[in-house]
Amino acid sequence: MKNKGFTLIELLIVIALLGILAVAALSAINPIEQINRSRDTATRSDTEQLINASDRYYAVKGYFPWMNSGQSSLAVDPLVEITTITQEFGDDSEEVLTNLSSGGNAELKESYVSRIIATNANHLYLYNHGEQGDSTYVCFVPKSAAFREEAWGRCDPAAPNHNDFGDLPSDYPVGACPTTDCVGVTDATDAKACFICLP
Repeated sequence: MKNKGFTLIELLIVIALLGILAVAALSAINPIEQINRSRDTATRSDTEQLINASDRYYAVKGYFPWMNSGQSSLAVDPLVEITTITQEFGDDSEEVLTNLSSGGNAELKESYVSRIIATNANHLYLYNHGEQGDSTYVCFVPKSAAFREEAWGRCDPAAPNHNDFGDLPSDYPVGACPTTDCVGVTDATDAKACFICLP
């Protein structure tokens, strides 16, 4: 009686074919890009939370968390990276994250503050040009190709998707579109220093 089943060679061929299909699927999905995109999406959410917290602080106090009164300067200029909870901003040297967290009016949770200042975080940057009516911007440098494409398109008039965004506002952060690794590059993957800034 002859046994029916697969030979070792047939099994090896099937395993090799499955391996080739798995590599092709991973190439199409690009897991690194998907991870970077999800991190950029989380950073954008963090950016929006910080802007909203600053706006709520202003609504309650009548001035922003980097100011100590309504008579203080609005300016946080140049673009400043947020790295510690006790970091001082503006002409009044106010601790913005302290003022927005439990040390102030508790607009931000401690877990949020810890997350955005962690050493492995994609750090946020704060900016306000300082003129009455100027927007406050919170910015970050994207890591994914999709978000870099957006940032490059906003910064570089020569970028293929520039018309999707139009011209930059007059109060847009100085330094958010540097000439090195942003404006003038030929491809979005090379736009490693373009910022995404939300007002």
